[in-house]
This record gives sequence, structure tokens and C-alpha cells, in this order.
Amino acid sequence: MRVAFRSAAALCVAAIVLAATGCGSGSSSNNPFSSFPLATVPLVKLSTDTFTNPTSQHATEVEPDSFAFGSTIVAAFQVGRISGGGASDIGFAISTDAGATWKNGFLPGLLTIASGGATQVVVNTSPDGINWGNPIAVSKSPDPDKDWITCDNTITSPFYGHCYVEWDDVAQSGLVWMSTSTDGGQTWAPALNPGNSVNAGGLGGIPLVQPNGTVVVPMLEPFVSEIEAFTSSDGGASWSLPVQVALVNDHQVAGGLRSGALPSAAMDALGNVYVVWQDCSFRAGCTSNDLVVSTSADGVSWTAPARIPIDTTTSTVDHFIPGLGIDPTTSGSTAHLGLTYYYYPQTNCAPASCALYVGFISSLDGGNTWSAATPITGPMALSWLPSTFSGQMVADYVATSFAGGKAYGVFAVAKAKRGSTFDQAIYTTKAGFDVAASQGLFSSVDERPAVAHGDSSRSPTRSYNNRLIR
Repeated sequence: MRVAFRSAAALCVAAIVLAATGCGSGSSSNNPFSSFPLATVPLVKLSTDTFTNPTSQHATEVEPDSFAFGSTIVAAFQVGRISGGGASDIGFAISTDAGATWKNGFLPGLLTIASGGATQVVVNTSPDGINWGNPIAVSKSPDPDKDWITCDNTITSPFYGHCYVEWDDVAQSGLVWMSTSTDGGQTWAPALNPGNSVNAGGLGGIPLVQPNGTVVVPMLEPFVSEIEAFTSSDGGASWSLPVQVALVNDHQVAGGLRSGALPSAAMDALGNVYVVWQDCSFRAGCTSNDLVVSTSADGVSWTAPARIPIDTTTSTVDHFIPGLGIDPTTSGSTAHLGLTYYYYPQTNCAPASCALYVGFISSLDGGNTWSAATPITGPMALSWLPSTFSGQMVADYVATSFAGGKAYGVFAVAKAKRGSTFDQAIYTTKAGFDVAASQGLFSSVDERPAVAHGDSSRSPTRSYNNRLIR
């Protein structure tokens, strides 16, 4: 489930969800981490799970994404996580004053789809981010997952107003599909595969539209363990075969937490695409994950992955589940980047001792240098998280969006259970992060990987082959 904007004659919000929703402060008395540092950045709770259906784990909210347009920020997320996949409904939260105040609600019509046993990709649209229409079907693939949407917002683009949806089909070994709308999401063309190939598999593809109308879709190809990207230069009429961005090495996150090297991607004002994922290549022995970044001006040629210097390569910290945002008014060597992520201070923790935090880091110069990292919230215990068939779940992805020059991370925060009842909801920072006021203190220039890309000593494919998705 993802959310995006389309700017046309009037503002239009289009949120895409996997509509197989039936099929993405608590008490401190049982806090096992009283000796850990407490992160205390002021937060705003964006939503609450109010559903009571017996198939879900209440009260839980997971899987947030967000998009900003001017002073408006819209976030969307799963509400009432179901262990086997999906949720009770899709929630949304919206701020129209650059993060100062928020409203929330739930998308209509999805419970009807779920009760009918349908599994399909659908789009809900809204003229204002508050009042949403009923779902519009995009595809009835047998088992769609990890769906994304974006729209062409550049008025000078030859394909201005086109919207693009990506998903993969679990029933077809992760075969990737793309569908295009030319009327603001009201109707959708038959889906196509990258390069028209039935072997084009992937996971978590994120379509981004450059100012010239070219669509770039970075994704994870889990079965060969690499980040790839494919493109369209004709408004979605055809799609290229994927090219390699980089091979992936990632450390298996401890404690049974659901996590993998799904990419987060964003684009600056000139159309430069940035992709971030978790990777252990810069750590001797692949002992923990850093977050790494690669960039491209055309979606075809990509820079070698550079480590984001959140801490040293000899630290015990494990970093994972990144959410990248870029100030859309900035670009190139002065692009403002904000990155929200989860981490463990101690990578080799046991399930009962893993202390989960949310952190933030930023760059003022297109990722050449980075600020000091800020712990946002934590510690959280894994026992406070809902369960899935692939581990305890805080998120497969999180988000960062810019409004008014400030970066707002959107992320799930879990608090101690009340008896058997969860207390996990979607939050953001109260005041955002003023990236322009940060300092670029740290750089990873001239660092070289310590682990060869593609080294078989790492262990990512076990989780991917079990489909840590849905």
C-alpha cells in the first residue's frame, strides 16, 4: 500500500492499496529496557486502530507511506494487522498546514471487497485528501502484493497526468506488473511486464516520474539478491527490461524481526533518483547492516553504493527499514535529504533483549555529507509488535516527506501491551526536522566494501524465499 499525489487542474490525491484487507501510551510496568537510553523527540500520534474484527491483531497499525505537495502531507497505512497478510482497513492521516495539525480516517469500500473474498489492486482517489471515493479496480492478479502508485506532476511533461501502478504477483514467482491511467486513476490500461518478459520478477518496485516524463522503477530482485531498475519513456506504453543497480548483501536482522533489503527511493527537483537499502558490505564479516545509497540521472546508469555514515563501521548498531525523502524544491549538490529508519543499538541481541529504535539523519548536499543521527523514539520490545508468518512486524517500509522545508518521518511506534492488547500506532515528529539548519559533519567518501557483493556468507535469501511480504 502506497500513497501519491497528482497535480492537475485541481489537486487530486490517489492512494493505492492492496485491497485484500481480509486476505501490508502503554504502561511501562513490563518494559524490559529501563537501562537503555530513552529517545524523547516529541511525537504526534496520527491514528488509532478502532476496528474489532476477530481476524486482526488489535490495536495495531503498520506499513506507513507518505507524500507531500506544497504544505499538504498525506500518509496511508495498514490498520489492524492480520498475521497472514493484509489488515482490517487502510487508514490515512492528512496535514494541510505543513505538519502543524492532522486529521485522520479510513478509506471506504475496502471492507466490502475483503468480505467478498476478492484479492486485487485498487485505487481510492480524493480531491482533498479527506473525502475519499470508493475503490477503483486496477487488476485482479491471482495474488498481488507490494503495490505502489505515482503520478506525473510536471506540467511540461508529454505525459502530464499519467498515473502508474506497480505490483508483483506472488502466485507467479513475484512477476512484476505495471498499469497506467491517463485519466487520474478512473480507468486503467491492461497491465504489462518489464520488457514484456514473464521472467521479470521483483519486490517492492517504486515508480518515480522524472520531469521529462520518464518513469524509473527501482526494486529488489530477491532471487538473485540485487537492486534493479526498469524504465518507460513512452508514458507507460512499454517498459524496459530491468538493469542492475547493485548486488545486495544484508545481515539477517536479529530477534525474528520481519525485515529485508526492500529499497526506499525518492527523486530531487531535477529528476535525479536516489535509492537506499540495508546492506552489510561495509562491515567486516557482514556483522550488521548499514544503510547505503545509489543515485542515477536516467534510471540506467547508477553510482556504486555509498555507505550512509550514521555511525562507524565498527559499531554494534544494526540499521534497517529505511524511508527516504527529498525536499522537492532542491536538487543536485544542494538536494536536502531526510532519512528515517529503524535500528538496534546491539546487533547480536536475543529476541527478549532486542531494543528497537527509530532514528533520523539528513544531508544538505545530495548525500555527500550527513548530519549527526538523531534517535527519535525507543526502546521498543519485539514482544510489543504484532506477529506475521515471517516475524514480528513493525513495518516493511516507513516514509519521510518534506513540507515547509522540514522533514516529517512517518513510522509505527509500539508501546507495552495492556494485557494481551497491543498498543502500536502511526506517529510523526511534532515539529519535523529542520534539515536546512543541520550540519554535514560525516562522510563516507573513499570507503570501500569489506564484504564482496554477492558473498554467499550472508543470509538474506532465506527470508525473501519465504516471502517476507504481504
